[in-house]
Amino acid sequence: MGSSQSTEKLHCNRYLDGHGPPSLLHQANVGVEEICRVSNGSQPQGQMTWVILHRELPGFSDGNTLQINYIFPDGVQTEKHPSPGQPHAGLRLCAYLPDNREGWKVLKQMEKAFNQQMLFTVATNLDGSPVITPTIPLKTNPDHSANTEDGYPDPHYLKTVRQLLKDKGFE
Repeated sequence: MGSSQSTEKLHCNRYLDGHGPPSLLHQANVGVEEICRVSNGSQPQGQMTWVILHRELPGFSDGNTLQINYIFPDGVQTEKHPSPGQPHAGLRLCAYLPDNREGWKVLKQMEKAFNQQMLFTVATNLDGSPVITPTIPLKTNPDHSANTEDGYPDPHYLKTVRQLLKDKGFE
């Protein structure tokens, strides 16, 4: 887990052990509540920051990239989590949005959800381990790949995420 930087790119890796959050496609087909036990307002203490990268995202060739950084330290689960009193591992995660009007709208919605402790939660993954996971799908790969669940291009992502956040009360 971590980041490496070159003059061309900035990458953030997530979950080297393969126990990341459910994919956008899986959430759309099954629903996040059926994948993980999730409690609203159960986000552990963490930090959200963002920067503008001077590079474009695939599918958004006319602008820069918003990189959102999430940092959660190791912690202990509360009564809002699956196993109160038990530890959970921390998380470092980067997500990406295009630096355009829609991207900024989504960023503002994400900030509201994060500040109200509803963007992430501690959940039990399929193997029973506690993980910090987003309650909405995040794009964690800024490069073109065949897997648009984690990366770009994905022409429907911004609209989908805006609707998911709106459904949670964040406009």
